[in-house]
Amino acid sequence: MDTQINSQVPEFKLQAYHGGDFTEVTRKDIEGKWAIFFFYPADFTFVCPTELGDMADNYSKFQELGVEVFSVSTDSHFTHKAWHDTSDTIGKITYPMLADPTGSLSRAFGVYIEDEGMAYRGTFLVNPDGEIKLAEVNDNGIGRNADELLRKVQAAQFIRENPDEVCPAKWQPGAKTLKPGLDLVGKI
Repeated sequence: MDTQINSQVPEFKLQAYHGGDFTEVTRKDIEGKWAIFFFYPADFTFVCPTELGDMADNYSKFQELGVEVFSVSTDSHFTHKAWHDTSDTIGKITYPMLADPTGSLSRAFGVYIEDEGMAYRGTFLVNPDGEIKLAEVNDNGIGRNADELLRKVQAAQFIRENPDEVCPAKWQPGAKTLKPGLDLVGKI
């Protein structure tokens, strides 16, 4: 298996449900910006609304960091709208809900389940250069936590601004970082 870290997000063009309208989202929409691609198996399921609701509750925090969130499933944009209109949890989503019915973007990110036509729970953080800086894939029974993702975004942004430093385990903004070097070998 090849890693996706530091690879470029591929070209794509997908329909989305966003802000009460159907829109088109392409790779151009993320150029020069931080972006999260938040893949999930399907609308009208069980774990998915808990995760998407958690992201909705934290969306303003991601936006404050200049990060756009894109949820992605293999459902159509029509299904996204129907789910948004019928679920109180999904109704609070204000980020774009991408429709990937052919599985093209899910395949490109390596999360597509061929025999099911759905995606695994994949989370990808993309920097303004279009490079994937975080790639996590969970089995579909394991939900994710937006607070932990927010911390990882903050760490990735810190490292981008401070390339000679690294963030240790449980790092939080303002906490001590490490400067890799010979003097640290065997001392941590």
